[in-house]
Amino acid sequence: MKRYQIDRERAVRNFEQQAIEKNPPVQMIIPLAEVVGQLQNGMKQLIGTLLQTAMQETMQQEVKFLVGERSRPDQQRNAYRWGSEQGYCVVQGQKLHMGRPRVVDKRTHRELPLGSYELFQRACLMEDAVWAKMMRQVTTRKYSELLQQFAETYGVKKSAISEHFIACSRQKLQQLLTRPLEKLDLCAVFLDGTIFQSEHLIVALGVTTSGHKAVLGLRQGASENAEVVKSLLSDLQQRGVDFNVPRLYVLDGSKALRRAVLQQAGEAALFQRCQVHKIRNVIAHLPEGYNYAVKARMQAAYGCSEHGEGTTALQRLHRELQERNPCAADSLEEGLEETLTVHRLRMPAKLRRTMSNTNVIESAFSIVERICANVKHWSGGDHRLRWVASSLLYAESRFRRLQYYQQIPFFIKELELLTLRRGLKAKQAGVA
Repeated sequence: MKRYQIDRERAVRNFEQQAIEKNPPVQMIIPLAEVVGQLQNGMKQLIGTLLQTAMQETMQQEVKFLVGERSRPDQQRNAYRWGSEQGYCVVQGQKLHMGRPRVVDKRTHRELPLGSYELFQRACLMEDAVWAKMMRQVTTRKYSELLQQFAETYGVKKSAISEHFIACSRQKLQQLLTRPLEKLDLCAVFLDGTIFQSEHLIVALGVTTSGHKAVLGLRQGASENAEVVKSLLSDLQQRGVDFNVPRLYVLDGSKALRRAVLQQAGEAALFQRCQVHKIRNVIAHLPEGYNYAVKARMQAAYGCSEHGEGTTALQRLHRELQERNPCAADSLEEGLEETLTVHRLRMPAKLRRTMSNTNVIESAFSIVERICANVKHWSGGDHRLRWVASSLLYAESRFRRLQYYQQIPFFIKELELLTLRRGLKAKQAGVA
């Protein structure tokens, strides 16, 4: 941290301490005629004037802390007034002009920063406001048109807004990639990849035992390969995810995703292949007149309450497809048993609808695409990661609690029992 930054932080702390110890009143005197004149231009104009007046009075109080009362000689004072200059404050994402009093140290003749002024113009307030509005699809070009609510606002043009968003989105990216995860009691992890602006992105999303959803991590790679996924899972482990805990992993069918999870979690991992992806893959091999009937039969099989019923229905369909379309039959057979893991866990039907597919993470991807549609030109570096991380965090803030989360304890009990039975079978096989 540089010297001037240290001085500013020290000034803020000193101002806060003096305000608490002395706690003088801040009085504003505004002629009634001026109030009426401001109201003629609207309430926002009056609010802006009141804010500026309150800030001016607050800074003058701090000057009194440092220098003392005006026109009262004091040989012990260590600073003196040195006029004023034009400054600014940040109000609801907008910069407003305001006069800033100056104070100079009597011994060093260096200007002393005012803690109150530093609080009024903290850039993070501007950055947070810019980030929040751009997540709601306000473009940098239209930002000034939308936000010029007070007279004499400035610093809201395209280039300035872009700089604020870059700074804040980098903070959001860092937040997503580094926040601790050990306090999240995860019962399921959704893993899925998508091609975003010609780049592969892998996202991990977790569901806690209380039914809350959280974005766990993000990785960018040349393709959806095992090394990229392994890097993502290793990072999650370092941030507190215990892969020895039995957990359901919901995947889209990618072999790379499955292999990486198996290497990381081993016997503690139970895989649920996305039923929506499986149906889509099978009917892609079929002619248009026949695919609707196959889709309906697969949906009916996945809707069965018992594992045996669903397996029997899918095996019957597989035999029929072997005679009509071997490629579709092979697609159905590949990973068929893992599409019925939620049935093996005896998961209640209402909860099974959510845990049997990757729609939870697909909905987050749709929010990313909608927000990032405003970007016209993509560059290298962390450009994509910043926008995607910001969009995912915004999507997370809008996540609702998992439907029928009250049924999760029953699912966890079955998960532990199934994992235990698998471990016993593995030991028996090893002894034999």
